[in-house]
Amino acid sequence: MTNMKKQAMNIVGISTRTSNQNAKAEKDIPALWQKFMTDNIGSKIPNKVDETVYALYSDYEGDHTLPYTITIGYKVGSLDNIPEDLTVKIVPEANYAQFFAEGNLTKDAVINKWMEIWNMDLPRSYKTDLEIYDDRAIDPTNGIAEILISVK
Repeated sequence: MTNMKKQAMNIVGISTRTSNQNAKAEKDIPALWQKFMTDNIGSKIPNKVDETVYALYSDYEGDHTLPYTITIGYKVGSLDNIPEDLTVKIVPEANYAQFFAEGNLTKDAVINKWMEIWNMDLPRSYKTDLEIYDDRAIDPTNGIAEILISVK
């Protein structure tokens, strides 16, 4: 784990509200990824800065056991001409603890890393957490996803 500061950025994509209670997120998050891929959401997002995909966790009602919003999308350089059916999330500058999920990102590599994180004694702020899928995740069956957890 490394601590780092990340600059503010804007993410545009699609969102859903979910919770880790009653296995709700286990259904909601894969369904959102499926919609993101099937509907080719990336092609609808103007002003993308690159092809890195972000999964942004925000709007926490408390800790990781309570409801939150997940947004899957891209970092944009401008909020001009954003289609109304897409979600805009403004990610403030923050301090993060950095982790990496390695292996089959389509199966259990990412959730296993999250389970490790949930069991750590981190000074989490529960503001914004990020999963970053860049060139290291081009082969999702043997890739690396960066996970940033906002800390106080």
